[in-house]
This record gives sequence, C-alpha cells and structure tokens, in this order.
Amino acid sequence: MRMLFVGDVVGRSGRTAIADKLPGLVADYRLDFVVVNGENSAGGFGITEEICQTILDAGADAVTTGNHIWDQRETLVYIERVDRLLRPANFPAGTPGRGANLFVARNGARVLVANVMGRVFMDALDDPFQAIERELAACPLGEQADAVLVDVHAEATSEKQAMGHFLDGRASLVVGTHTHVPTADHQILSGGTAYMSDAGMTGDYDSVLGMEKEEPVSRFLRKIPGGRFQPAMGEPTLSGVCVEVSDRTGLAEKIAPLRLGGRLSETRPDFW
Repeated sequence: MRMLFVGDVVGRSGRTAIADKLPGLVADYRLDFVVVNGENSAGGFGITEEICQTILDAGADAVTTGNHIWDQRETLVYIERVDRLLRPANFPAGTPGRGANLFVARNGARVLVANVMGRVFMDALDDPFQAIERELAACPLGEQADAVLVDVHAEATSEKQAMGHFLDGRASLVVGTHTHVPTADHQILSGGTAYMSDAGMTGDYDSVLGMEKEEPVSRFLRKIPGGRFQPAMGEPTLSGVCVEVSDRTGLAEKIAPLRLGGRLSETRPDFW
C-alpha cells in the first residue's frame, strides 16, 4: 500500500500547493491513502470547514491538526459532522470531535489515523502516550486495522522519537508535525515502523515558519508585538513523506521524503 503524509499547510500559499500538486501526486504515484495536516491552513491559524473540504477534494483521505485546532471558532461545531477531520486525541474527555478514526483506502485496506499532541513546550493536555495506547487497543494493527498512521504534533524531537519507539511494530508510520521544518531522519525503526521527526510545512519557506518575516523578526529584536502574523505568499513547497506499507504485515517497507516546488531542494521517492 502506498501512503503519503503532507506536513502542516500554512495559509493560502500552502493551500495553493495542495490544490496544484496533490491531485497529480495521487494519480501519478497511484496513492492508496493520503493524510494532510491542515491546522495552519486558514491564514496560518486553524482550519475552516470550507478549507477542510478543499483539502479533501484535492485528494486527502483525512486531515489532522494540532494546537491551532480551535483558532477558528466554527470548528467547535462542524468538527462533529466532518469525520475525516481529526483533533489531538489527548484533549480532555468531552472535547468535540475525535482523535482517531478508521478509514478505507483506495485499495480497500482499513487505515487507522490517529492524532496526538505533545506536552513538552506545549499547552498541557492529557498524556499522549496513554491516549494513543487507548486508540491502538481499540483498533490494533493486524486485527481491525491493516495500517496505522500516527501524527505526533509536538515541539520536542525527543518526545516525537520516544513516541516512535513506543509504537514501533504497532504502527505503519509515526510522523511529527508542528515545527514546520523537514527533518532528515526518515527511517524504518527496528520493529518495522516508518518514522520521521517532522514532515515540514507546506507553504512559503521564504518566511519565518510560514509567516511574513518582518513581524517575527521584529518581535525577536524588540520583544514587542508590532502587528499580526501574516502568512507569507511566495511560491510554496509541498513537503511530506512517502511510505510503502506491506499488505501482509501493515508495517513499513520503504520511506522517503517528498518536497516539491518553492525554495527547498526537490526530492521524490525513487521506489515508485
């Protein structure tokens, strides 16, 4: 099975990359399943129902999020009816929406997608390790699920790496989001789980984490907010990770980063 995960979509530039490139990737690589992190897609802060639908229409099968999930107040309402939009599973009990869901891929495989948020240098939520343990206990790989993808939305690479090893052999892919910088540590762990500390962002890299440079630079220099952060509008890079999953075991056989367009060097998987 061929899976693609696309890192944090930032603003209009990131949405343009999704609209322009994702349909072709699905067709050209014959992708079976696609997950996109969309938590920064609405002007850099949250995701609206309309934007969520455009990402799904472009070829995503599920949309994950993170700490900006509630920045658009409408999300509190529509997330209950959009079962392909996930929020971190370790929000307290009673929070609207769901942190994991089981989907059917284009090849008929059952894919569990789970979303958790780290706690190191982040807002304090419930334990992400216990949250993902509950989700996997309810839908384990090789039983109810043919593949398992986990988006770990976290600041600290140590916390992401710990999650990767915690889930090694029980997930097809554990991939980090949130830092908006693609890491070079894509690998298959000893138990067969594909891992990457951060998939990077999908947006304009001539920026500070996808935002126009002037305001964040000024805040570092003066420690005084001078205005709102605005998403950078230059040519975007679509950034993510490709994984080939065994139809027999649900574990990873191959992993490679994907970067298309914009300022970063282009890289594509050489196994498709």
